[in-house]
Amino acid sequence: MSSSAGRVDTVFSGGRVFTGDAAEPVDAAVAVAGGRIAAVGGAREIRGLAGPGTRVVDLAGGLLVPGFQDSHMHPVEAGVQLLRCDLSEAPGLAAYQEAIGSYARSNPEAAWILGGGWSMEAFPGGVPSRHALDAVVPDRPVMLRNRDGHGAWVNTRALEAAGLGRGTPDPADGRIEREPGGHPSGMLQEGAVDLVARHVPTTGDDEAYQGLLRAQEHLHALGITGWQDAIIGAFAGNCDNLPVYLRAAREEALTARVVGALWWDRERGLEQIPDLEERRLHGRAGRFAATSVKIMQDGIAENFTAAMLSPYLDRCGCATANSGLSFVDPGLLAKAVAELDRLGFQIHFHALGDRAVREALDAVQAAGEANGPRDNRHHLAHLQVVHPDDVPRFARLGATANIQPLWAVHEAQMDELTIPFLGPERAAQQYPFGDLRRAGARLVAGSDWPVSSPNPLWGMHVAVNRLPPGGDLAVAGAAGKPFYPEQALTLAEVLRAYTLGTAWVNHMDDVTGSIEAGKYADLAVLDRDPFAGAPEEIGDTAVVRTFVQGEEVFTA
Repeated sequence: MSSSAGRVDTVFSGGRVFTGDAAEPVDAAVAVAGGRIAAVGGAREIRGLAGPGTRVVDLAGGLLVPGFQDSHMHPVEAGVQLLRCDLSEAPGLAAYQEAIGSYARSNPEAAWILGGGWSMEAFPGGVPSRHALDAVVPDRPVMLRNRDGHGAWVNTRALEAAGLGRGTPDPADGRIEREPGGHPSGMLQEGAVDLVARHVPTTGDDEAYQGLLRAQEHLHALGITGWQDAIIGAFAGNCDNLPVYLRAAREEALTARVVGALWWDRERGLEQIPDLEERRLHGRAGRFAATSVKIMQDGIAENFTAAMLSPYLDRCGCATANSGLSFVDPGLLAKAVAELDRLGFQIHFHALGDRAVREALDAVQAAGEANGPRDNRHHLAHLQVVHPDDVPRFARLGATANIQPLWAVHEAQMDELTIPFLGPERAAQQYPFGDLRRAGARLVAGSDWPVSSPNPLWGMHVAVNRLPPGGDLAVAGAAGKPFYPEQALTLAEVLRAYTLGTAWVNHMDDVTGSIEAGKYADLAVLDRDPFAGAPEEIGDTAVVRTFVQGEEVFTA
């Protein structure tokens, strides 16, 4: 290496390094040349490679880690929400109304008031009313998605614009919440959102492009250098985001590495596969490639649309007639996955309930039986409830567990809207990260942003502690009780899931995800070494610098 000293662009020293191939950070320094890691070694050895023009980055006792990578998020949607009426930081109904009214007054030219980020726990039973919106915006239609993206809150003008009334039937894949007389209440679940969304002005390409760039800026500030976008396509009033990514990539404005998951239209069948092939063929530019397919198999537990093996309970603890929704018929699902697998597509499943998880695993098994071993790296996201019989199937089938750690806590939405309707036995099967890891499953980690914060360090905090970050146990139910702590991961395990794990599922593990010679210098500098502190302080860690291919894209 001594002969390449003059070519070393940057040296990182003065702290520790989590390379990704050990359970603990090591005392080391790192040299970068030409956008790639040139060497990892002792501080004296690495400093000896520096030449007159080499930049030296002092880690100041912090930790150098591979750039974080998120395995499941929606940055274009999140970025547009940041540009619109964003309720994600508002603490309840009064704050929502104040923010919505203020936004409407500041945007008198907007034909519709659009945005989102509200929490179901702010309303009795998780269901808001149109009248609360009418009180602040009576003159224009309003549609605001909730934070998990599976429902929308609308006012009376929006219902009128869409022609929804007492006689409007529920769609097959959703539900219109209703007032006692049968009139829509202003809350739309799952596919019912589309009944109003189809009347909303489509997000413009320029607004979506600005949203992507705003989101990327936010993600780089959190140390994120790559992700998988879990919906590529036109969806519920959003424009098709494929051209948005391609434009950003071709204009070299997309600095992150991104894999896109093409949306599987659940109202169509196998005849859409040639369209997906065509979109994949033309869906590559720069650091973006649309090589995955997203199949949303069920909904969410809070509105009883997650697909369960046995029925939900009612408030008295008795079984109901509702076991949730399987959006794709399991027989069709198996055929579709087998054919997509044969064509070299990766499948990115939304599988939240235990029946949806089983249906997705059955489809992966059918594809393996039809096509033999392949390297498409199919993954199941969310995994809120996994039946114990299905836990070992992940490793056996080579199916990857795509976890969203930040959700594995006691909070009002969990304790009031979920656990009572699952019952204690099924509730204890939620987010079984530890069981999956012990059974040999490969773990990757993401946030589902804007459903929840994209901060990987907060996600790691929850995965290790099964408590929310920040030490604010007031937001945790059960008086701050950890959420099934036997399912906790170690810090090294979850850090790998946020780095090399997602790099692997994105077929980029040969060039990113760990700190080793020859890989791209996609790196994040932390203000401290979270391995050296108490586990309950992990969430206090902050990113101070982020690099993609050796270029600094964020500095605090």
